[in-house]
Amino acid sequence: MWGIIPAAGRGSRIQPLAFSKELLPVGSRIDSGTERPCAVSEYLVERMILGGATKICFVISPGKSDILSYYGSGYDTVAFAYMVQPQASGLCDAVFRAAPLIAPDEPVVVGLPDTVWLPKGALAQLRGDQLSFLLFPVAQPQFFDAVLLDDTNAVREIQVKQADAASHWIWGAFKMPGHILHELHRLWRQRQYRDQYIGTLVNAYLAQGGRATGVKAGTAYVDVGTVHGYRAAIRLLDAAHDEGWHCVRSPAAVARSAPAVLADTETQ
Repeated sequence: MWGIIPAAGRGSRIQPLAFSKELLPVGSRIDSGTERPCAVSEYLVERMILGGATKICFVISPGKSDILSYYGSGYDTVAFAYMVQPQASGLCDAVFRAAPLIAPDEPVVVGLPDTVWLPKGALAQLRGDQLSFLLFPVAQPQFFDAVLLDDTNAVREIQVKQADAASHWIWGAFKMPGHILHELHRLWRQRQYRDQYIGTLVNAYLAQGGRATGVKAGTAYVDVGTVHGYRAAIRLLDAAHDEGWHCVRSPAAVARSAPAVLADTETQ
């Protein structure tokens, strides 16, 4: 299973930083028996691995080579690839940069690298045979993409950063088979690339007869893209004692991973 991590954003809400926001130290991890600072994106990497990902693709901007330097060719025994988004053109554009890597019958999971959420193993509860969203309850859904479900947990609508959001459940990650990723990619092109947000594209997909489900398996969700969110993430990790996780990034394990792949793709 592939994991796609869109990491090309500028991170303007938490600037100035001297490095990519995805490498912001949040909490710590155990590395070869030593406690070290943990980059915020490592929490998503860990959760993807727990959810079954065996390959991960970071989508980065040309100025974010520090992410490639930090992770190299892999993490533990999971191989990494890198695709380049030449300009920050929205989440849809970033996700579909990785489409050439994904086989139609291969499942793929997508998450956001500047978030911390619980429980760690929640991705395993998502279905792999259709588009499936991992949902989290939040107090201020107007700042996120609120997901409306029917009585069978089918997605009716995604309200993108809507002031009067009708649900306090938001998506934090999603999973699908490769052929649905390619269907969404084709639909995005048919719509003249006008969707920056996944939510508006999925609404169009649903209107054409597509199906998606929502899984209310999340218990806590923090966006670390602001100073307030950074502080909230520290409190969440302290409360959950999550700083001691053991997804070890050892030199020997990295050496066993496949070589990194860096590619610059233009939208087709």
